[in-house]
Amino acid sequence: MTQANTARRPDRVLSGMRPTGRMHLGNYHGALKNWVDLQTQYDCYFFVADWHALTTAYDETQTIEDFSREMVVDWLGAGLSPEHATIFVQSKVPEHAELHLFLSMITPLSWVERVPTYKEMIDSLESKDLATYGFLGYPVLQAADILMYRAERVPVGMDQAPHVEMSREIARRFNDIFGRGADFESQVMATLDSQGGEFKKAFLHCHRRYREGGDAEALRQGLAMLGGLESVAQEYVERLEGYLRGTGRVILPEPQTLVTETPRVVGLDGRKMSKSYGNTIQLRDSPEVIERKVARMQTDPARVRLKDPGDPAKCPVYAWHEIYLDEEQRQWAAEGCRTASIGCRDCKQPLIDALSAERTEFIERATPYAENPAEVERVLAAGSEKARVIAKETMHDVRSAIGLIHG
Repeated sequence: MTQANTARRPDRVLSGMRPTGRMHLGNYHGALKNWVDLQTQYDCYFFVADWHALTTAYDETQTIEDFSREMVVDWLGAGLSPEHATIFVQSKVPEHAELHLFLSMITPLSWVERVPTYKEMIDSLESKDLATYGFLGYPVLQAADILMYRAERVPVGMDQAPHVEMSREIARRFNDIFGRGADFESQVMATLDSQGGEFKKAFLHCHRRYREGGDAEALRQGLAMLGGLESVAQEYVERLEGYLRGTGRVILPEPQTLVTETPRVVGLDGRKMSKSYGNTIQLRDSPEVIERKVARMQTDPARVRLKDPGDPAKCPVYAWHEIYLDEEQRQWAAEGCRTASIGCRDCKQPLIDALSAERTEFIERATPYAENPAEVERVLAAGSEKARVIAKETMHDVRSAIGLIHG
């Protein structure tokens, strides 16, 4: 038996974004800020989902390369670091397409049709012809993205949780179909024998309690035992986990959602911040641009004159105060609004100061990359090469399980 004397790696996190060009504050607080926080806690892989862009913008490909580069510059400006996270491009790892193909062969059509965002996106993009195979199958491509790296955790908002659940179901189905070989149980017993009689007895006791009585605590105990097998190759640990769960070898582990709480970020006009509405503040807007944009932000419509009292709950600016100002400043702004003791311009100034300071930091980090596109390409090439090493390992196991290893 092959053994690996390596310490257990941190849980792997995988997430990506479609290339839409420069990032705005809605993108930052919706996902990017969380990525920056996660990169020092987990083994993080973040990718440019350029193939996903084709599912809805298949006739607008001329912007994808430039948008990808600009987006990554903003990732780096926001604090994402190639030293802590692997940053790569989906299309530079062609194994994604191969795994997508294999998974599409076993995914029931009803599964992709029931994804909540499928009909929502058709309704919201009614001007586009989305009656395509690629658009229908994009949740399977998402599953391939996640399962390729055997990611334990996928950071998403609640609206995206169904996509991760579908990835779990696809992984479960794949393992059920391809996770057993003729010598599966004999290999399991050989691995257990190598760990000694006491370990084998305790593990089989957990297996029996879980498989015969559905004892969730027995499953937890069994998985904890596997987590302590630092000297056993991952392939054998996966086989033991599959035996414990009753599925077979876990070739593609089921990912877990890492639900992220995101603050409500409204646009300059009070609607959702969106490029299509033209109501955004970009991560690299200059302090002068910030001041002009915030100065024209809508406030509580009840405050027609300076002496009119307002309601902070109805003011889009106050929603930003809750993100950027401390408790004392928020109380000052809320009280001043309710009593009409301060004007809307007074209320906006601390926000302008906070946003300008943050933008200055972003610009300082982003400028070396913005001025040197070759350095961005170097980061993406190195990250894609690293990602592809893992992708090749996964696809070797996938092809072997399916029976498509030749030569």
